[in-house]
Amino acid sequence: MENQVVTNPMPDNKEKAEEMHTTVAAVGNHSSQASTESINQINEKETELIRNLIRSDQLPVEQTDTPDTEEIPQPSEAAEVTEQKPVISKEEQLEIRELIAPDQEPDEETQEEEEGVSEHDFAMLNKLQLVELLEETVQEPDITLIKNKVAAVKVYFLKLNKEDIEQRLEKFLAEGGERDSFEHTEDPLETRFKAAFNLYKENKARYNELLERQKAENLVAKQAILEELKQLIASEETLKKTYDEFKALQERWKEIGQVPAGEISNLWNNYHFLVEKFFDKVKINRELRDLDMKKNLELKIELCEKTEELLLEQSIIKAFKTLQKYHDEWKEIGPVPQDKKEEVWERFKTASDKINAIRREHYEKIQQEQQANYETKQALCEKAEELLNELPESINQWMKRSDEMSELFKVWRTVGQTSRKQNDEIWARFKTAMDAFFESKKEFFNKLKEQQIENYNRKLDLCVQVEALKDSSEWRKTTDQLIAIQKEWKKIGPVPRKHSDRIWKRFRAACDEFFNRKSEYFSSIREREDENLQKKRQLIEEISAFEIKDDRSANLDAVKLIQRQWLEIGHVPIKVKDQLYAEYRAAVDKLFERMKLTVQERVTASYKNVVDQLREEPDANDRIRRERNNLNNKIGKLKEEILLLENNIGFFATSKQADLMKAEYEKKIVKAKKEVVILEAKLKMLRG
Repeated sequence: MENQVVTNPMPDNKEKAEEMHTTVAAVGNHSSQASTESINQINEKETELIRNLIRSDQLPVEQTDTPDTEEIPQPSEAAEVTEQKPVISKEEQLEIRELIAPDQEPDEETQEEEEGVSEHDFAMLNKLQLVELLEETVQEPDITLIKNKVAAVKVYFLKLNKEDIEQRLEKFLAEGGERDSFEHTEDPLETRFKAAFNLYKENKARYNELLERQKAENLVAKQAILEELKQLIASEETLKKTYDEFKALQERWKEIGQVPAGEISNLWNNYHFLVEKFFDKVKINRELRDLDMKKNLELKIELCEKTEELLLEQSIIKAFKTLQKYHDEWKEIGPVPQDKKEEVWERFKTASDKINAIRREHYEKIQQEQQANYETKQALCEKAEELLNELPESINQWMKRSDEMSELFKVWRTVGQTSRKQNDEIWARFKTAMDAFFESKKEFFNKLKEQQIENYNRKLDLCVQVEALKDSSEWRKTTDQLIAIQKEWKKIGPVPRKHSDRIWKRFRAACDEFFNRKSEYFSSIREREDENLQKKRQLIEEISAFEIKDDRSANLDAVKLIQRQWLEIGHVPIKVKDQLYAEYRAAVDKLFERMKLTVQERVTASYKNVVDQLREEPDANDRIRRERNNLNNKIGKLKEEILLLENNIGFFATSKQADLMKAEYEKKIVKAKKEVVILEAKLKMLRG
């Protein structure tokens, strides 16, 4: 941050100067050993003129933008005389140092940015407006006039630019990009900003170089003045000539600008020490000294009032910088009457303490806010780590978790800064969790792409199968097959998005073609069902009117033919289906009774048609195999039941109750054996 030099040269008043020369000439007529009584004879007006000439409070005030944390300078060895006391006591010096040098100071760059933002509010400007403002501002060659404005533009531009970069990164990650492969490309506004800011830095560096060179030259010039002051103090010249030379040295000192910061303290102390020694040499009378102290008191009271007014200043930074300036002025003013010294100092110190207390509260508040931000960011880190520890297993879950992670990042961006030490640490933690999450997401979707390609190939195969069945007229069988294929389709999972709609439309088109044909077919089924109803009623009448012949085998063949015809006729209206079948069974049973068939013959006669129908099915082998397994299972269970019943009969004792139980078991055994015979007959028919 650049230093500014503020000088307060005494006004050039020709009339007063002439009066002063006249007065000094009168005094100069006395010898160098003139008594104090001669000096006391100077009238009050002349005394005031002399006081204005030799006062030491019109010194240049060197003000810096950074807080003055150096101790108040003490007399150096270069002053040669050690018995003189400085203008301000050591206690006051220490207290001043404490007042203007708090324990914790923001670094120069941070303070410059704070001052810039405090003075300039560019929050409503966009990036283009900020760049244009910066390009216009850096044309000013005087760095001291634009440094805060440039700092404010920098803060607001970098904030907006960072938000733009984060948004592009978030979009890149959301599209499946990898964080490490993200490359930021400067936009034209960034290029223009850097060009303008580099111009400012070049001008600032050149200004600093010239300033440091000038400071070195000023140091040499002021050191020369100190040497001249020493010679003047040792001189035996007349009072008039001494005052003229002293005044000239003062003017030259004030006209010289800043010196290197490390030399300020030493120069200040030596200069004031020599001024005090000069005062002793010319032996200013007590009355003049008292008048000077009263004037110093007025100046210090005025500083107290101005310091108290700073308590109303809204800008804490501005108030503190002004307080530094007032403390520099306080050091330059000089002594006050002893009886007022503590009082005025306590007043000044009290106001300074209050300002510093406000400043400390300001930075404590900032620290509290930063700590609260740190705790908030810790909570966001923990939430991000929870999302990382419970990785999703489906696309929908990943999208939901990704939205949650993105929301955490958005919240993170709204949270203010933490301390610089904590900021890097907490950001590294959050970034690590976020990077790991999106890396896991990338791995998941890479595997998912491979699975989707496999799913695509499987669905292509299903499309081929459905297209092979779409023209089938085996409505029931094909319907079952298509339903099974559709279930398998649902189990397969997603395919690459670019193929999803196309392959689904292909699959659905083939299915729809079959079911539309089936729907058209069954839309006229009522007519066919009515025809079948008439056919089945006619068949029932034929069964009732059937004439039994002497040839038993011929009779059985005729019954089988009738049953086969019944099965081939097809469906009838659902509302008469059960009643019609009951009539059919009743007619068949009566026929069997008239034919005097055994139960086994009846069952086998009926079952023969079932077997014949199974053998005509396209998947006849599978159907027969399943039917055969079913019969074997039933036979096995019946034989186990018979064996168990026969074993249990052996345990019955001889008694009336036991005989009843035994008779019941024997009936069950006989019934089960008959069922076994029938099932074995059916099994034989399947094998034949």
